Amino acid sequence: MIDNQTAVILGLVQGLAEFIPISSTAHLRIIPAFMQLKDPGAAYSAVLQLGTLLSLIVYFRKDLGEFIVATYRSLFPGEGKRLDFAQFRDWDLDARMPYYLIVGTIPVSVFGLVLKDFIVGPFRSLYVISGSLIVLALFLWWADRIGKKERNVSSITMLDAFWIGMAQALALVPGASRSGTTLMMGLFLGLSRQGSMRFSFLLSIPAIGLSGVYELIKDFDELQALGLEGLLLGTVVAGLSGYIAVAGLLRYLRSHSTFIFVAYRILLGILILVLLGAGWMIDNPAQ
Repeated sequence: MIDNQTAVILGLVQGLAEFIPISSTAHLRIIPAFMQLKDPGAAYSAVLQLGTLLSLIVYFRKDLGEFIVATYRSLFPGEGKRLDFAQFRDWDLDARMPYYLIVGTIPVSVFGLVLKDFIVGPFRSLYVISGSLIVLALFLWWADRIGKKERNVSSITMLDAFWIGMAQALALVPGASRSGTTLMMGLFLGLSRQGSMRFSFLLSIPAIGLSGVYELIKDFDELQALGLEGLLLGTVVAGLSGYIAVAGLLRYLRSHSTFIFVAYRILLGILILVLLGAGWMIDNPAQ
């Protein structure tokens, strides 16, 4: 059973860390370990993310509404006209974006099903988390260093969406960070920091929704045993704090590099290894 106070802490961590490239899943694993609590598990973490999904929907409500309208018009162009995918590149960005999000969501969905036994078990090892925090930090630093940062969201192609989606699949390993891996790939592809992050946030909407609903249905009995009241409370807190994090990060990346996140990830990864080696932290992932 996870009490309400702990659930609120986990919700706050989820909301703040989901959109900052430091890995919310890793922190939901690390903080209970610091507090000498049992790992809440992958299902609990996935359902908490539904709160951050709500914050994304609220923040991007205008964009999402325009995507829906533009997609409807592209699918049903009117009397005497027909749907023509041959002209897809000439479509308005709002009409193209839903297709990009679908393509970008396919990799994480496929790998999520294939690797599900690892996601709920071995991947939640603190040794794995510390390693992915450090390794992906170095790749993020490299991407920020060599990326041209000349392109904005309107220049995204279907191939870009696929590769950013492949990067999102790396976030199935706690410590990698969904926002971190997609930001990294966007930078490698020449997108600006803010453009990469904006597309990353939009791409996370279907992924978070599918994962959260799937885990809620599949592991409802397990979640009930952990306390549905606390889970609901934590999810609400995650939504509120997540909205603040989205707005803050997009503003921050307009004029700042990712160095602070890279440094934090490396230091945290090293700290975990030191604590594990000294026996001050126990690696007991949920099975």
